[in-house]
Amino acid sequence: MPAYDKADLERRMTGAVEALKSDLGGLRTGRASTALLDPVTVEVYGSHMPLNQVATVSVPEPRMLSVQVWDKTNVGPVEKAIRSAGLGLNPINDGNNLRLPIPDLTEERRKELAKLAGSYSEKAKIAVRNVRRDGMDALKTDEKKNVFGEDERKRHETELQKLTDKTVADIDTVANAKEKEILGK
Repeated sequence: MPAYDKADLERRMTGAVEALKSDLGGLRTGRASTALLDPVTVEVYGSHMPLNQVATVSVPEPRMLSVQVWDKTNVGPVEKAIRSAGLGLNPINDGNNLRLPIPDLTEERRKELAKLAGSYSEKAKIAVRNVRRDGMDALKTDEKKNVFGEDERKRHETELQKLTDKTVADIDTVANAKEKEILGK
């Protein structure tokens, strides 16, 4: 069986792009997004649970998040978890619901977030290059095992390079869009 598996390499590269989108989704841009609270875990019922397992998060206005806690006894722990998550959000408690006004970002904070978005995209590119290297190694192994000849190996290498270039371009597109959003342009 050949060591080179194009479908697997493609899946891994697509995974790097998806991971980048997920990372960038958690960056606060000044607009409310439910993804903003994804990293928050709440200590309830004696264990740590993701916020989305104890409450419903919605966006009633562009600069406001609403957290509807299902069990009234968990409102305090949820409020505490959001305050201590380091997101710079101050929940306003109205009984069962928490309202989270999204403050404006300072220019300095915008630049920090843009830099962070850049570092996330660089990590994704490194992951894609590692997948490419694995693919190239597999092709050389297959050629040594006489699975296919030099011409076919070169054809596969060209395909793999095209896939890598396309994936890196996708990463750049996603990252540039997020940087523009963060910088408010």
